[in-house]
Amino acid sequence: MQLTDEERSILEGAKGPTLRKAMESVVLYGETFKAERLVPMEHAVHLVTSFGIPMLTPVFSIMDELIQGGIKPGKPFTVDPRPMDFKNVPCSLIERLVFKKIMYGKQEEYERQLLATGLAGEDAFTCTCYLKEVGNTPKRGDILAWAESSAVVYANSVLGARSNRNSGVIELLCGVVGKAPHFGLLTDEGRKASWVIDLRTSKLPEAQILGSAIGMKVIEDVPYIKGLSRFLGNDITDDVSDYLKDMGAASASNGAVGLFHVDGLTPEARDEGEKLILPQSQTYVIDDAEIERVKAGYPVMWKNPNAKPALAFIGCPHLSLHQLIAWVSRLESGLAASGRKSLAVSTVFTAAPQVVKAFKAQAELYERFVRTGARLSSICPLMYMNNPLASKKAVATNSNKLRTYTTARYYTDEEITAIVTGGK
Repeated sequence: MQLTDEERSILEGAKGPTLRKAMESVVLYGETFKAERLVPMEHAVHLVTSFGIPMLTPVFSIMDELIQGGIKPGKPFTVDPRPMDFKNVPCSLIERLVFKKIMYGKQEEYERQLLATGLAGEDAFTCTCYLKEVGNTPKRGDILAWAESSAVVYANSVLGARSNRNSGVIELLCGVVGKAPHFGLLTDEGRKASWVIDLRTSKLPEAQILGSAIGMKVIEDVPYIKGLSRFLGNDITDDVSDYLKDMGAASASNGAVGLFHVDGLTPEARDEGEKLILPQSQTYVIDDAEIERVKAGYPVMWKNPNAKPALAFIGCPHLSLHQLIAWVSRLESGLAASGRKSLAVSTVFTAAPQVVKAFKAQAELYERFVRTGARLSSICPLMYMNNPLASKKAVATNSNKLRTYTTARYYTDEEITAIVTGGK
């Protein structure tokens, strides 16, 4: 790798052993992927490791060494959601003990480490750090080092920033040295599409299913999506942003997509159009039948497939303020149709702490939400479901990411509304 004089001096220990090890790690990471150089990062990092699992001793020791050396990223960072919220998420006493004493027994200590190394604040825990309420929002062309897959794909695709799908802790070390290896999605060539998605559905597909179909087909390649702007238009409105957020998260978890282009809509596709498509690209046609085939292929992990859901999670990745507001009317309409006054299933909506605060500030709207019996949290549903006791429950979700990584069962927005408001 071609290093500047300053980078080489750090690698040789001129600024101490801790920074030397951080630089060495970043350089070795880059050389693994044949990066020829490091490039400066213009924006704050976002960490994927938000959970104090006792077995992650290397993470804790790295954090301790950074703290002792007074070393931290150049800008305050954000981190993925917390794994526990006993106030707003139903938990038995035994589940609480497993969470607090066994699974996430180092949570309080780890959060102190995060704050000491530059966490943006007590409320900087969310997977949607790019939302305006949170503020870790990169601009087009900004070089990032993020690891959270749903944030990476949104930043690359919708905002036009540049980040690889980095490993956890590597993103922290990139932030510490202020540089990222120049390869993959940081390069012009790496952002070219090797797949064309030919969308031929008769209506706008569920974002979660379309993303799932794309992810399972292209895996880690870059797709160029044609036909979606027929339904979404050519402007990234709140509705469109929410759709792309959820579609991208599904493509990143059901596959390993780090960037997608939507013809006539996303920044690079609007500027460059089909010049982004590689000559040897493959084509994947998605019609109504393909959407149904993909959805029908999801396995049911419940012990009793006919069980009544014990819990529902809505918001993985975290919901936007716009989505939370839309769900109030959706819940009210569902309850009116079923003749019920409150939800039939314990339902937890998750959003960033700053989004929750903004939602609660709309007092009348929030009161309507509370009257339905819904709960609001900033927890990571995936981390909650990792508890073996929780994973045995019949949990319903409208998140394809949560379905992929846990035993939760996927339902469309319409289906899950009927379930939680009518008990079907």
